[in-house]
Amino acid sequence: MKDQEKLIKLNQALDEIRPFLQKDGGDISLIDYTDKEVLVQFEGNCFNCKINNLTLNVGVKQIIKKYLPEIEKVKSL
Repeated sequence: MKDQEKLIKLNQALDEIRPFLQKDGGDISLIDYTDKEVLVQFEGNCFNCKINNLTLNVGVKQIIKKYLPEIEKVKSL
């Protein structure tokens, strides 16, 4: 998959989860990615949320893998 295609799919995945985060006054940004790993940053209320690790692993990672099954790791700053 070309780099541009991967970026489009990553943005589609984040756009899918974004409304749920924004409901609680938060958001998410794509920081970097490789063939197997994605780095995101939680923003707003999500940045200091005590369950953002759960959100990352259960929500964000699963949605990203729906669009890009080859991704093995999703990390946050």
